[in-house]
Amino acid sequence: MKLRRISLAVLSVLLSAVTALSGFMVYTQLSDRQKEKEEFDTLAEMVEVTPEKPNDEAVAPTDDTSKPVRDLSGLFAQNSDCIGWLCIPGTVVNYPVMHTPENPQKYLRRSFYGESSQSGVPFLDRRCSLDSDNLIIYGHNMKDGTMFSSLRNYTDPAFCAAHPVIEFQTADGADQYTVFAVAAVQKTDDWYSFIYAADSADFSEQTAVILQKSLYDTGVTPVYGRQIITLSTCYGSGKNGRLIVAAVKP
Repeated sequence: MKLRRISLAVLSVLLSAVTALSGFMVYTQLSDRQKEKEEFDTLAEMVEVTPEKPNDEAVAPTDDTSKPVRDLSGLFAQNSDCIGWLCIPGTVVNYPVMHTPENPQKYLRRSFYGESSQSGVPFLDRRCSLDSDNLIIYGHNMKDGTMFSSLRNYTDPAFCAAHPVIEFQTADGADQYTVFAVAAVQKTDDWYSFIYAADSADFSEQTAVILQKSLYDTGVTPVYGRQIITLSTCYGSGKNGRLIVAAVKP
């Protein structure tokens, strides 16, 4: 009987320890997520959006073609790995983009400031340069709704119709891209090998294939010579599933 009481006491202590450890781990995870969110909020505040002025200010534009222009100089000064800013208006996607060809996944689990981070920072494929025909940017599909989790909403054509524009600004200027395909693929899909088009025929062939895989018809067809941006994130129950949202310059 005494042995049984001791065993129950030990079990009680172990359960209490497990509960305390679990609580501590949850607290730590929540604290880390909050820190990551605050860091990204601070970075977003650094890049103030200003309307882009026409070349000739004396001539009023006939239509609203202004693009949001951010001041990225502070980001570049803090971290030379940063090459630009990515934003999808109306969503949480509003983040810096990193590029480290010599260490392709450097920011997979690292913050903008180089610290350990579950969210990481969106990064450009190592094979890409800013003049690539297809800019492939990777980001995590976080359960807390941050990073590229918003891309899941693009499986609904109504969401795409309401959020058709992806903004990407670099040191070369601000550009806008219109979504033309949303596809659930595997990480080995041929689209991930499409960085530069050999010629117009190659471009047409590659884009025709991804349009066939698209979950729905957006009504947009890419034209050779117009740059594409592809956002990629994990998707589905398997480890190799990916969701891509591809957009093209008008």
